Amino acid sequence: MNIIQAIILSVIEGITEFLPVSSTGHMILASSIMKIQDDTFVKTFEISIQLGAIMAIALMYIQRFFQNIDIYIKLLVAFLPTAVVGFLAYDFIKAYLFNSTVVALSLIIGGIVLIWIDKKVVNQKTQTESLEKIPYKNAFYIGLMQCLSMVPGTSRAAATIIGGVFNRLDKKQATEFSFLLAIPTMFAATGYDLIKTPVKFENNEILLLSVGLVCAFISAWFAVKIFLKIVENYGFKHFGYYRIVIGIIYLLTMS
Repeated sequence: MNIIQAIILSVIEGITEFLPVSSTGHMILASSIMKIQDDTFVKTFEISIQLGAIMAIALMYIQRFFQNIDIYIKLLVAFLPTAVVGFLAYDFIKAYLFNSTVVALSLIIGGIVLIWIDKKVVNQKTQTESLEKIPYKNAFYIGLMQCLSMVPGTSRAAATIIGGVFNRLDKKQATEFSFLLAIPTMFAATGYDLIKTPVKFENNEILLLSVGLVCAFISAWFAVKIFLKIVENYGFKHFGYYRIVIGIIYLLTMS
């Protein structure tokens, strides 16, 4: 991997991580197109740069975490299903689900669901005054939906946004809860992945990783800002159309 490829992958990660389009799917497709060798460092790089994207969200919503301790509890409740299922199913998922066919089908199916969901939330009124006051059972149900994102191509953001909508949040609340839930989920998943795939970095690799973290942070920051405006004005349907197109491209490039 060279520095240009590292920058491209990092920007893709930052842009897609919090959008309902599957960052994993885009990274796999981009790596394939650029013919990046799938070695131990590349796998670790793709895992590690997620930390840059996470820090963008953590900094953006830092005041939220100082306002009310309830948000910590609700996020913990939502995170628990993913923690348990992820720990038990990690090896199976890595061994059998990380392939282009699964990614392509997940993108297409998820796109169809997002288009349908968009129609459902057009006039939906929230039943929750604020995210801090979301009932524990609803937070748990959103966490259960997040478990679906362990299937590559599904998208953690898509799964949690859909879960939020089904639990009577409006589109902005569902999106913001998805952002906040990403912080404990991605920190845990990234840390666990790094433990499972240890690697010693050479000087050039440390440079690539540093550049990747910065690029992922910057691109995630702007992507989230723009995404919120798109959701408020246009909803989720365009992301659904995009997923279907990318899924079809996957299927065509695999043949």
